[in-house]
Amino acid sequence: MKKWIIGIGLIVLLLIIGYYTFIRPYNKMVEKEESVSAQWAQVENVYQRRLDLIPNLVNTVKGYASHESGTLEKVIQARNQAMSAGGSGNINAQVAAETQLAGSLKSLFALAENYPDLKANT
Repeated sequence: MKKWIIGIGLIVLLLIIGYYTFIRPYNKMVEKEESVSAQWAQVENVYQRRLDLIPNLVNTVKGYASHESGTLEKVIQARNQAMSAGGSGNINAQVAAETQLAGSLKSLFALAENYPDLKANT
């Protein structure tokens, strides 16, 4: 009778050791991977929202800065590159395209600052 209790105790002990050695760390890794994926999805969401707002900004500035078409063309080209890099799945290419887009937007904002009397209602 004691041998059965000792045998069952060893099996339970081996199961507990196996759980803490293999299953629990695996579950934690899966949980962390899902967390990273969710956070990266939020980053992509913000990138997409920014890309969706750029045409409105370009149309607003276009009427006032027809002679600054080079700046507008750079912004449009950078936006198109950022959109194509977003669908490629290559994170480094997407970050590089977003950085280029940010630089182009700085030029566009500087252009808007040169014309402080921009009015959306006219």
